[in-house]
Formats: sequence, structure tokens, C-alpha cells
Amino acid sequence: MRRPRDYDAEMKLLADKAKALQERKLRELGQLVTATGADGLGADVLAGVLVNAVAVTDMVQREEWRTAGAAFFLRGKHADGAAENTARRAADAGSAASVAGAARTG
Repeated sequence: MRRPRDYDAEMKLLADKAKALQERKLRELGQLVTATGADGLGADVLAGVLVNAVAVTDMVQREEWRTAGAAFFLRGKHADGAAENTARRAADAGSAASVAGAARTG
């Protein structure tokens, strides 16, 4: 005679597994933000970029983004690219600030 299935235990196991997968997904997204150097952006800017990216229906644009993302991972840029991106952003911010300052004074 077969033992009856413990549906409550199975549901709890599935719920725990789903929670672990969700936590892993969030952790990996956070690592991706850091690896790309986007952690230097403000949360509102990053959210705005993502909202706009989701709204884009142009398949050519999405393919360009996909290609750039694939190249990012293939080059291994995610390992050392964050430092380069951070340095580039700092240099860009410095040059933008000097240009803005010159525009105000000039």
C-alpha cells in the first residue's frame, strides 16, 4: 500500500525553492549592475534607464543592446570593466563640470 503524499510539505519545499531562486536572481542583478559600473548611477537614473529600455519596442535597438551585452560577457569585461567604467565616468564628470563652469562664466 502506498503512503499518501504530503502536499503541504511539497508546497513548502516548492515555495522555499522559489524564494531561493528569486534571491539568487536579485543578487545576480546586483552583481551585474556593479560589474557594468552602473552602480555609480543614482537609483532614480538607473530606474529611469531600465523603464525606458523596457518601453522600447524597436527590435533593431534591442538587438544592438543584446549584441553589446553579449560582447561585454565574451570579452570578460565584467571582471575588470567596472574599474575602467568608474574611472571613465569620473573623468567625464570632471570634463562636464569644467564645460558647465565655463559656460556659466563665459
